[in-house]
Order: sequence, then C-alpha cells, then structure tokens
Amino acid sequence: MSVGDGYPASPRHSLDVKIIDIKRLHVDTTTTLIVMEDEVDRLVAAWRRERPDLDVEPLEVLSRVSRLARHLDRARRLAFSEHNLEPWEFDVLTALRRAGSPYQLSPGQLLTQTLVTSGTMTNRIDRLAKKGLVERLPDPSDRRGVLVRLTDEGRDRADQSLAGLLAQERAILAELSRAQRGELAALLRQLTAPFDNIPG
Repeated sequence: MSVGDGYPASPRHSLDVKIIDIKRLHVDTTTTLIVMEDEVDRLVAAWRRERPDLDVEPLEVLSRVSRLARHLDRARRLAFSEHNLEPWEFDVLTALRRAGSPYQLSPGQLLTQTLVTSGTMTNRIDRLAKKGLVERLPDPSDRRGVLVRLTDEGRDRADQSLAGLLAQERAILAELSRAQRGELAALLRQLTAPFDNIPG
C-alpha cells in the first residue's frame, strides 16, 4: 500500500480512510471477497487480448513480485536515509550486527554475506571506517589478516535503521492477516529455496 509520493504508508496511515475506485473492484461470488484491480491485472488482460496464443499466467505472480520489489526498494531507501545510510552500508553493518558480540567478521565472511567483489568490499570498509561506523583490527588467528568490527556508533545505526525498515515493511504487509503473511512466506520460500541451495 502506498501514498501520494510512492512510499509505503506508515502503520498509522494504513488505518486511515481508503479511497477506492469502485469501477475497478471484482467480486468473487463464492467468497464475497472484494479485490481491487491492480496494474498487473491490466497488463495481463492486454497481453491476453493481443497474444491469445500465449500462456501469460506466470505474469500474474512474477510481475507482482517484481513490482513489489520496487516498492520495497523505495521503502528501504526511505528507512535508511532517515539514519544517513546507503543500502549497501546497511547491508554491511547488519551483517556485522547479526554476527553477535563482539560484532566482527573477516572481509571474506562479509563478501559471502553481501555478494560483492573483494575490491568493492575493501572500498566499502574504507568508507565505513572513515565515518566511524566500523574499525579494522588484527586477526589473532592470522598474522596477515584483519577483522572488521562494528563501533558503538555503527551498532546503534544498524539497530535504528533496522527498526525503521521493519516499520516500513509492516506497512507494506498491512493488508494481510498474520495467517496470510505466513502462507505467503511459505509459498515464496518454496520458490526461492532451490536458488539458495544450488551446489557450489
């Protein structure tokens, strides 16, 4: 759910009066569920009209996933900007935060978790260190190695930005019940698990 500027509404706003275009409502007579038409409905209808020879059913699911990802990206950027963070900074800081006390990882471990190149990670660590959000320490298990550790400021920034992100995400999911959210999570897991468990 979004408001005028394209960003998801806050949880408070999600309870406000909703403006609904009645002409775009479909009524399922078997469940009396009222569902508002979205852009994907219009896109699919147009393709079915123009290319009736093609099965465009995958668009019903994956085009919505794609559009939702764009809304989520906007929500992420909004949440992080309130704490003066870029999305990549959040990714590195929260990887360290999730590691648990003393909130440190090797650059190689950060590479694995953030899926960037070694050169990119080195640059990111440099920039975060200049901002006082991380520090480099000698690795006691490797004389030539280093560890990257969150500073107190980095930990606070990670915690605050995560709380802001979760508020944005709750707003996006506000139209779904707890049971629906669980069902959706299970279905999405079924789709993503094969990609996340490819050997090598």
